[in-house]
Amino acid sequence: MNKKETRLRRARKTRAKIAELKAVRLTVFRTNCHMYAQVISGCGSVVLAAASTVEPAVRAQVANGGNKQAAEVVGKLIAERAKAAGIETVAFDRSGFLYHGRVKTLAEAAREGGLKF
Repeated sequence: MNKKETRLRRARKTRAKIAELKAVRLTVFRTNCHMYAQVISGCGSVVLAAASTVEPAVRAQVANGGNKQAAEVVGKLIAERAKAAGIETVAFDRSGFLYHGRVKTLAEAAREGGLKF
């Protein structure tokens, strides 16, 4: 198996548990250059809020979208948008990525922004 297949295999277990609970989930995806975050409904088919380093407002704040500073900005932004949509509690779906570095920074910034998970 390659890196992507092993990451998706790790993600499958978490997503199955979250789907069983029918919880609203905060999904994180990262590439070398960007970070993406989405709040997805309990049914798994509706995106309630989204934020990423591709957005012009975020790109104006950070020069590089692939570092911890950019992850912190996206974490605060997704928390703000989720709270505006009336969501306070989410389940954190790290998509099989290790809870370290940019993923951890995004999660901590979302917690500081008021999301509970």
